[in-house]
Amino acid sequence: MNIKSEFRYRGRIRQVVCLVFGICTAALLTGSCVERGIERVEAKMDDTQKTLAKEVLRFHVLANSDSDEDQAVKIKVRDAVLAYMEESMESQIKEEPDAKETKAWVESHLQELEEVADRTVAKEGYSYQSRAEIEVSYFPDKLYGDIFFPQGEYEALKIRLGEARGHNWWCVLYPSLCFTDTACTVVSDEGKQGLRKVLTAEEYEMVTATSDFKIKWFFFGESTE
Repeated sequence: MNIKSEFRYRGRIRQVVCLVFGICTAALLTGSCVERGIERVEAKMDDTQKTLAKEVLRFHVLANSDSDEDQAVKIKVRDAVLAYMEESMESQIKEEPDAKETKAWVESHLQELEEVADRTVAKEGYSYQSRAEIEVSYFPDKLYGDIFFPQGEYEALKIRLGEARGHNWWCVLYPSLCFTDTACTVVSDEGKQGLRKVLTAEEYEMVTATSDFKIKWFFFGESTE
């Protein structure tokens, strides 16, 4: 190889090395940016979940088993309990209750809620009993109509039917996001108004426009304006 050819060869080697180095550097920088973006989104989601957990009360019904009969009883109990709560709370609480008032009412009426559940179970021809209590439980990500609730721990009214080993059903008692019609995909204005009262504008945006909000936070993070 003559000197001229050797220079050209070395030049190509340098170009390849520079190209590989550039690709590796870009990949490292991109990976770092992606990681920071994911961390921003997760941190904001976690903050929003903690705020929601303080301001909502969820409802959880656990079926006796996964048999078709026990699952049908679960739905009957759900409907009966929701109807009883709506009627009773309207007559006892004059103004629209907030999360604390809803929780306080539920805590003072656990026995009545068990009785409603037990009557419903008996009416369907079964003898197992129900247990009603308020407790903190982990819930996965859940979409209620067009409202997104991030995963985390929330307080909930739990009604366990019999062995409580079947699939469960849940909703949000306050604000009112309980759908008994599976075709319902849009939260009522009343339910959304309840969320607006307890969330910041940014938090409300997160739970009602989740995809766009995640993209914004991924790339830009918190606004500096």
